[in-house]
Amino acid sequence: MPDSIPIRTPARQCEVAWFSALCSDDYEFLGVPDGTLRSNYEHCGDIVRRADALGYQNILLPSGWIAGQDALAFAAAMAPQTRQINQLVALRMGEVWPPMLARALATVDHIAQGRLCINIISSDLPGQKEDNETRYARASEIIQILQGLWRTDGPFEWKGRFYQISLPNTEPAKPYQQNGGPLMYFGGISPAAQDLCAKHCDVFLMWPETEDRIAATMKGMAEKAAAYGRKIDFGFRTHVIVRETEREARAAADRLISKLDRAKGAEIKGRSMDAQSAGVLRQDELRAQSKDLYIEDHLWSGIGLARSGCGSAIVGDPDQVLAKLHRYMDLGMRAFVLSGYPHLDECDLFARHVLPKLPSCRLNELQGRRIPAPVTPLTTAPRT
Repeated sequence: MPDSIPIRTPARQCEVAWFSALCSDDYEFLGVPDGTLRSNYEHCGDIVRRADALGYQNILLPSGWIAGQDALAFAAAMAPQTRQINQLVALRMGEVWPPMLARALATVDHIAQGRLCINIISSDLPGQKEDNETRYARASEIIQILQGLWRTDGPFEWKGRFYQISLPNTEPAKPYQQNGGPLMYFGGISPAAQDLCAKHCDVFLMWPETEDRIAATMKGMAEKAAAYGRKIDFGFRTHVIVRETEREARAAADRLISKLDRAKGAEIKGRSMDAQSAGVLRQDELRAQSKDLYIEDHLWSGIGLARSGCGSAIVGDPDQVLAKLHRYMDLGMRAFVLSGYPHLDECDLFARHVLPKLPSCRLNELQGRRIPAPVTPLTTAPRT
């Protein structure tokens, strides 16, 4: 790990997460809707239960205005059905009145006995367009309110631009996790997004780019966090296609887009509320510059032809995929959020070929958020 990139978790371990396709994002052939892979409770639940059984430490539950599952409600349903996996729940800031959002999070965190993490989203609300400054200013207030409710005992006051809150106590918001509550993950490369994460969040998630760009962004983010007296961790969100040989892996990548109509792919991509974000546009730029959709060795950008957000996959044999992940760890990555199409099949393949070889951890446990027998109003604290 370069000395120039200080991180919160210096130990060379990583949290490995999978992805459950809550927002109509599962295919055998990219861009060709398949009724057997729709985002219903049964299918999305199968993905979570499989990832739990295979030993992944976390799973991302995305959020969007598309037929599928509400991430927080779904997480509440899945928590009692899983054994060890954390759930990384995507929450769009502004959808719920902050004190009641805090109470809902406390409920789910207790059901899951501390196996809850939060992916902060500050994109437009469904049906409403706002400028970046407004969205990020609102998100900043909500994050501070949540963290204030988690860390404050007794009365709580907040007087801000968007919210004026006066509460006699904070007990309804107290989570199962201690020392600051659930970890907050955040992704975004615009200046406002980076400042929000540097100031308030715990893990900065990055989409696939070339390693030199990734390193430069990480260095800049570490410096921004240091300016606020903080350190953060870094995570990498990518798809994976791993097969026993590189030739088979590259063939699987080609097969995935073999039936893709480019116009249909653009339509699917445009449905997402982050389709024009700075991070997506940067990935589009790299794809346009590539000759064969590979933007660097073993990093294939074909998925971005029909998907917003994360648009590339690590492609190779088990040793090549593992080596690529170790290179990211050497840069300072401490969390990986992985996926592949179809999600159940690739979940199995990655767990078989690569997962056991990674030095894994759970960041919320390393950082003292999830502790044994916490005292909360819903556990053993005296009732008032």
